Amino acid sequence: MRNKLATAAIAALFCTLSFGAHADTLSDLFTQGTVDGQLRVYDFNRDYGVQTAAKPNAQAFSAAILLNAKTASLYGFSLGASLVSANSFETQSDNVKEIDSTLMGPGNSLTALSQAYLQYQNSWVLLKGGYQYIDTPWLGSMDGRVIPASYDALTADFKPLAGWDIVALRTFGWKSRTSDNYFDDNLYYPTTYHGDSLYAGNAPLPATAPSAPGTWALGSTYVNGGLKVQGWYYDFMDFAHMGYADGSYVFNTGTGFNPVIGAQLLTETGGSDNTLVDTQAKLLGVAGDDVKSRAWGADLGLVIPNGRFDVYYNKLSQEDGAVGDGAIISPYTVGWSTDPLYTTSMIRGLVEAGPGHAWKAKAAYDFFGSKLQLVAAYAKYTTDLFGDSHDTYFDIIYNFDGYLKGLQLRYRWELSSGGTGNLNPGNGSFTYNRVMLSYKF
Repeated sequence: MRNKLATAAIAALFCTLSFGAHADTLSDLFTQGTVDGQLRVYDFNRDYGVQTAAKPNAQAFSAAILLNAKTASLYGFSLGASLVSANSFETQSDNVKEIDSTLMGPGNSLTALSQAYLQYQNSWVLLKGGYQYIDTPWLGSMDGRVIPASYDALTADFKPLAGWDIVALRTFGWKSRTSDNYFDDNLYYPTTYHGDSLYAGNAPLPATAPSAPGTWALGSTYVNGGLKVQGWYYDFMDFAHMGYADGSYVFNTGTGFNPVIGAQLLTETGGSDNTLVDTQAKLLGVAGDDVKSRAWGADLGLVIPNGRFDVYYNKLSQEDGAVGDGAIISPYTVGWSTDPLYTTSMIRGLVEAGPGHAWKAKAAYDFFGSKLQLVAAYAKYTTDLFGDSHDTYFDIIYNFDGYLKGLQLRYRWELSSGGTGNLNPGNGSFTYNRVMLSYKF
């Protein structure tokens, strides 16, 4: 790809070392570095209550390794790199429609460089350039598959006070969780756009759509005791300008039963040169002459000993004349259900379902010193375009200790029923089973 930030960053560091470091210091830079990673074995199954030729049951199995290497710091500078590789061991179906391509795409193997960056860090700032993982509410690694997403980017994280971060970033391209390289697109582009193995997005754009120039973002987060707040501005260039904020507070009563309140707000508009409008792309079946979204949410919860219970609500307003009748334009989460709205479930949310409202009840409880974690949730979506639907969710996590410390077994299950559209063909049900085994080393 056109952008060579990662290569330039590595070359720049070695130039710095060659002029400013002694041989023994240079040796220490690498010998005192760290290597860690994770092994993953995932098995995903998608079962439809009403199968069609275009939407049959689908399955995928994959093993993967995520390997991270980082040098020691020299005058605040360090290098980092991550290699990811996944393999289905020839278990993929011959019928591509019967493959859950969200796991690692339809191929039998996938290997990519997911990080290669130059970093500078001191007590009040972290600067990073090159291929890297990013963690923000509407643009992040979305690490729910065997391979996380990563970005070709410049990022800066300033820390004026304890608990306070100010983050600025500029992305130039990205590698989705099913891609083997970095591309100038996002989840609104069609599969194989410019050779990208981009699967499980929304994909309303034609193959002739202009490429995506990337994203600017500026945000601030603050954590102090029971208070957590954050605010973000995103310029998804040629797609949307987004303002987003959320916050929560846990009231410490001293009894172990602590009430929680939370709220979130989102507003979004289109730019003067908007790819979705220019191409007359239809989000949720509706084209528009503008981008405009308004959403808010609330959380009422209770933290109890070893557990928590929450009731959430989100409202997404209908906007006449807007793309998707007011759909949230989310280039890096749409179709993946990885957005930060309170009521988003494992397989859908209002980003995917469009204008309307939703509520969700969620309970989580830990056993045996947090070795066993149980989560259950129920969500209902009432939408203007696809009617009512319901999602029931269970999540079981077991973390081993002793000689098996680092090993985690997780089983996620969700049943979606009701509604219309592509997710539940024939107004039937959709059951998603995910078995996830991982080992951190």
